[in-house]
Amino acid sequence: MSDFANPLHEECGVFGIYDKAGTEDVAVAVYSALYALQHRGQESCGMAVNEDGVITGHRDLGLVNEVFTSQVMEAMRKPEARMATGHVRYATAGSRVRANAQPMIVRHGRGTMALCHNGNLTNAIQLRNALENDGAIFHGSSDTEVICYLLTRNRLKHKSIEQAVSATMAQLDGAYSLIIMSSTKLIAVRDPRGYRPLCIGTLPGGGYAFASESCALDAVGATLLRDVEPGEIVVADANGLRSIKDHCTHKPSQMCVFEYIYFARPDSTIEGCSVHEARMQAGRFLAQEHPVEADVVIGVPDSGLDAALGYAEASGIPYGIGFIKNKYIGRTFIQGNQKQRENSVRIKLNVIASTVRDKRVVLIDDSIVRGTTSARIIKLLRDAGAKEVHFRVSAPPFKFPCYFGTDIPDQKLLVATDRTVDQINEIIGADTLGYLSTEHVVQLAPGAGCGFCTACFTGKYAVKPEVVLSTDIHDRPLHQRPKGEKKLGE
Repeated sequence: MSDFANPLHEECGVFGIYDKAGTEDVAVAVYSALYALQHRGQESCGMAVNEDGVITGHRDLGLVNEVFTSQVMEAMRKPEARMATGHVRYATAGSRVRANAQPMIVRHGRGTMALCHNGNLTNAIQLRNALENDGAIFHGSSDTEVICYLLTRNRLKHKSIEQAVSATMAQLDGAYSLIIMSSTKLIAVRDPRGYRPLCIGTLPGGGYAFASESCALDAVGATLLRDVEPGEIVVADANGLRSIKDHCTHKPSQMCVFEYIYFARPDSTIEGCSVHEARMQAGRFLAQEHPVEADVVIGVPDSGLDAALGYAEASGIPYGIGFIKNKYIGRTFIQGNQKQRENSVRIKLNVIASTVRDKRVVLIDDSIVRGTTSARIIKLLRDAGAKEVHFRVSAPPFKFPCYFGTDIPDQKLLVATDRTVDQINEIIGADTLGYLSTEHVVQLAPGAGCGFCTACFTGKYAVKPEVVLSTDIHDRPLHQRPKGEKKLGE
């Protein structure tokens, strides 16, 4: 990602396992799967384990290896457990506090359930206000807690958890891929537009797993069966696997195209298409749209590497390894002063000078957010002796906010807003700049059985909220709250 100081983030990764045969250590399986999904969220994580209807959970701020110490894992491993679910989170809706970590476990008159959510509701504020006016008390600020309240209320009104899930879906707008664990069932749910991915795998000993990406299935030895369809409810229990399609509206699906460009791991398969191949295709399209005479093609680690390979393949320009990425800084690096901020790119990336010295370089990255880091990367290459730097981006320009689970900075901070490509290039300092077209970005995965959301590029939303989305009103200073909410706290 181009902006190390302020990168794009995807909200969450979810996983669930139903071990029908009783041959799996389900807590260890969740741990392994969350490791595989760690790229989807680094702020908090958690798991819930079901042993004969008794659900035990642990969640906290931190990475998977930080939260699930050996002592915690020993406590979570239940000999008779047959079900478990887990979650990694990046906060796009709700503050970074432990109360917003997932899975959220709810105990009510019909039993206990654990819920994991990936996405953003566009009507979260309206739903939360209605619930609060009816007496609900919220402990956090995430829209996942809104879903928990609605699901609990509907469960008390309906005969089964499946009926409660269906009734809840009728109240939700926006993006949600859910895994819900009751005392006896594991349920996967995807919103009718399919904004966020969710897939199904089969376990070697019998049973099923649900995951945001197939790489998590690989981590537990499961075999990818298929994707959950937009609007589908999939239930795994003692009777096997069954599907409820009451909310499958057959409207054009709107899966976030950035799953292929950046979010997902390259070894994942989403909607039947390899993420690696989709990124290679992005590079091939870039070579068609923005050819240039050059000596070497390099990519910005990690998501720019596959596109760089595709560009090199299509252009005939040799591919080279241009950067070494420091894997040990990431989230813990503290930019305490301006000098540290200026050095952040140099600390994260170091140029292999022999690859670029005295050469015309094609530099491939997945996006330009603010532009500041792109400029620093280009300067690194010039300092290392590159004669020319031609910047190619495997996505169209970011111009608009995302309401469906991608943490895109305020629109006025996006370098592409109200600027031409030439003006952006003047800011970042490349010899030439070329973006992937919106026409080609929706063709990255020709084998995928879905449509794509490109609203952050085009401003055309299938669902657009009328009010501020964030539910963390109480965590804002009074002067930063919307007019109608400023009286809170008086």
